[in-house]
Amino acid sequence: MNPQGRLAEDRALAFLQARGLKLVERNWHCRGGELDLVMRDGPVWVFVEVRHRASARFGDAAASITPAKQRKLLHAAQVYLSERRVDAPCRFDAVLTVGESEPEWLKNILTG
Repeated sequence: MNPQGRLAEDRALAFLQARGLKLVERNWHCRGGELDLVMRDGPVWVFVEVRHRASARFGDAAASITPAKQRKLLHAAQVYLSERRVDAPCRFDAVLTVGESEPEWLKNILTG
């Protein structure tokens, strides 16, 4: 991961923890996908995609979460939950940053 990506992920993690979410795992990989942050929001497992753009010049960070990326997120989450034998409610969120701006938290970016 490049330094800007790592910094964006660190900022997203601190942002979510300040709002009460608990980190379970970071940068989890499986064949066909990865999860940036796996967190808990009470009883809910939250799979967080972190997206950063240096500027909005070439589109915003949300636009980079394409349908193909959404399928990979869903696949990775299914593998994660299966391997850990987790049977609990879950959701998919995104934390978006552009430059040094305050992170934007999008909840329920897809259903799964």
